[in-house]
Amino acid sequence: MTRSKKLLASAFAAMMMLSVCTACDSSSSEPETTTTTTTTTTTAATVATQATEPPKIEDAIEAKAGDAILYMVDAGWYVTYDGTKNTKMTYGAGVAPITGNGDYTVSVSSDTNGCRYDCTSDVNGELVTGGIDFAAVKVFEGTTLYPNMCIEIKEIRIDGKAIELKAKNYTSSDDGKEMRANIYNKWVPALPDDARDPEGNHVTDFNTYNPIIVHADDFKSWKTIEVDFTVTGIDGEGGTTNPDEGAGTGDTTTTAAAE
Repeated sequence: MTRSKKLLASAFAAMMMLSVCTACDSSSSEPETTTTTTTTTTTAATVATQATEPPKIEDAIEAKAGDAILYMVDAGWYVTYDGTKNTKMTYGAGVAPITGNGDYTVSVSSDTNGCRYDCTSDVNGELVTGGIDFAAVKVFEGTTLYPNMCIEIKEIRIDGKAIELKAKNYTSSDDGKEMRANIYNKWVPALPDDARDPEGNHVTDFNTYNPIIVHADDFKSWKTIEVDFTVTGIDGEGGTTNPDEGAGTGDTTTTAAAE
């Protein structure tokens, strides 16, 4: 009996040791929990870094001598572009350097991070632009650089859709320095003395050639406006017979109002 008890005691002790070893092995499966905690911490840090990154703002575009722009003013004279960095639609503005006769496109857009931020203090802010109070294709120092230049507006698109042109545009000097083709200019009561068509011929028919060539209703709501135009008269092709005649006698009143 004594021997049997000893055997039972030994067996019981062996079972207890095996149980303890098994428990130790089980408690050692912690790395998975540690990995999960590390991953969660890393993700949180990444999110925090992204949240502090400054918003990406498009480049402010400032026109130089010889550049063509779309001079655009909305109904409230708030969302505008005049070729400088001080206007709301300067960000990513489509400016076209005039290098000779040919086809060009200029554009403006209120659908940019820069414009939204300037208007709403938030790059994701809700910005609704609408109306038109002035618009023209303008070439900085165009009269000085290309006195015989003629601009013919071919197509205007609002948010990618072409709109109807109700009249033909004319080209004239703007203050004897810039060159301009009006799109919407309600301050011109009559054609200026140097108004000319794409062939450089002097025009006087106010019904055919007009400072307002679009329907204002088409501009009730817009984000992006694009204008395609053709330049002729550079290097002796077309242009006025006497480029100095009438220079500065154009719609300078409009320039003062628009600028």
